[in-house]
Amino acid sequence: AEGGHCIGGSLGVLSALRRLGVRYLTLTHNLNTDWADSATDEPVHGGLSDFGREVVREMNRIGMVVDLSHVAATTMRDALATTTAPVLFTHSSCRTVTDHPRNVPDDVLGALAPNGGVCMVTFVPRFVSAAVAEWDVALQAAMTDAGIDHRDLRARDAFAASWAGPPCPEATLADVVAHVEHAREVAGVDHIGIGGDFDGTRELPVGLEDVSRYPALFAALLERGWNEDDCAKLAGRNALRVLRAAEEAAA
Repeated sequence: AEGGHCIGGSLGVLSALRRLGVRYLTLTHNLNTDWADSATDEPVHGGLSDFGREVVREMNRIGMVVDLSHVAATTMRDALATTTAPVLFTHSSCRTVTDHPRNVPDDVLGALAPNGGVCMVTFVPRFVSAAVAEWDVALQAAMTDAGIDHRDLRARDAFAASWAGPPCPEATLADVVAHVEHAREVAGVDHIGIGGDFDGTRELPVGLEDVSRYPALFAALLERGWNEDDCAKLAGRNALRVLRAAEEAAA
């Protein structure tokens, strides 16, 4: 479930979602909830509110994974200070490599090892390429001037198609490799994964246009000295461990 707004401020709804089979909840989407700050909205709570911490504790109790993609850095830190189970970033990259609010700061990446959590590097061009991120800032300014919310994905695509600004640069497979390598360096090989987000973006890096290109990413990493066990952890073993840990930690 992507976006904590879907629980309507109710722990009962949260529990109902878990009974229906929902395995993780992304605490926010592009806007704040009443109890958590989003990475792409104006901060209101300074991270998690008291009820937000209660949501995290209830997720731990019922075996639902806390997903920290989309949340503000303050929310990331509050959630890590509250949770007793490993967290996931299902589709986020590294802020040190590309300075975008949707990416994860190094101090948070470094906190994943003691937590047992995993950051799954995404392929969204504006999160992995500094050039695309800079272009997107210019697009956002133009949309704001036109009175259009940059966070509205459909409106963004429509505006970009008719915008008289510069063409969008291309992200590449090498950009994604840089994020994966940085995440490994800071968090450790046991705390990284892949969250391509193919259904969340119209554009994709050159060389990673669809799921058939995953082998190209692993080939690039093997060429850089990764071994097959490292790649298996990245490909899914680490994320599966977090899913099991959430269930094992449940009351």
